[in-house]
Amino acid sequence: MIETLRLTLKPYSDQDQDKMIELLTHPIIKETIIIPDFKTKEEAAIMFEKLKDYSFDPHHYERGIYLKGELIGFVNDVEINGKSIELGYVIHPDHHHQGYATEVLQAVIQDLFNAGYTEIITGAFEKNRASCRVMEKCGMQLFDRVEDMEYQGVLQRCIYYHIQKK
Repeated sequence: MIETLRLTLKPYSDQDQDKMIELLTHPIIKETIIIPDFKTKEEAAIMFEKLKDYSFDPHHYERGIYLKGELIGFVNDVEINGKSIELGYVIHPDHHHQGYATEVLQAVIQDLFNAGYTEIITGAFEKNRASCRVMEKCGMQLFDRVEDMEYQGVLQRCIYYHIQKK
């Protein structure tokens, strides 16, 4: 468990299922992060169970982000390659523009460096300037990895930032 000034990062509990389904199916979140297009609540519930299991698995980095005990987002590994880890993160739109993403990412970077990782990578759709600004505030730098991918029928340019342990 990680405690920041205002937030707690920890594994999920069964009580988080409804909030996680809301995160996984929220239309604004689905515009900014690649999430499967769940057709039913049951499909999203199956994903929640998988993510809950990952949150207790030492081979994955999957944590819920909690504000006063309420799940408002998550951070997770996208890919782990030796001492390098790529992350994704989500904050519910009701909690945007309050500094929570920056607070979380700073804490997670420190946690991962303490765990032995030497490079942390995050990516965002190029048009998602808010997420890019979060990465920059956390000391991450843009690097020469760019991917064009089709997501929800739209060609998206994904740009990547990284930070290396000094």
